[in-house]
Amino acid sequence: MAEKRIKVVISKVGLDGHDRGAKVVASLLKEAGMEVVYLGMYQMPEDIVRAAIDEDADVIGVSFLSGEHLTFTPKLVEEIRSKGLDDVLFIAGGVIPPEDVPVLKEMGVNEVFVAGTLTKPIVDYIRANVRK
Repeated sequence: MAEKRIKVVISKVGLDGHDRGAKVVASLLKEAGMEVVYLGMYQMPEDIVRAAIDEDADVIGVSFLSGEHLTFTPKLVEEIRSKGLDDVLFIAGGVIPPEDVPVLKEMGVNEVFVAGTLTKPIVDYIRANVRK
């Protein structure tokens, strides 16, 4: 029986309309052999978590470029926890100031990949930390 591919749901949150980076990451994760569902822009936390449930996702990835990462992350974490998705890896990326990375991790983000992160560290982190 073939091994199950890692499934990643990637999305933009809120009114952030810049999705080039999220699309690039989605494409690179597909090239790495993962199944990727890109939800697009203007998603709300409830919609992202509902999609993760519907898709039986192993990873939720959100991209921030609008400075709303400290506003939406607690809402996403609350929604993830309320739906019992503690085993789903939650990663964030984008234009995030270095001083906000530890804050996001304290909020419940498993890992943060700032703009310019190469593909290999993202893929390696997901493969090493996704639920088995």
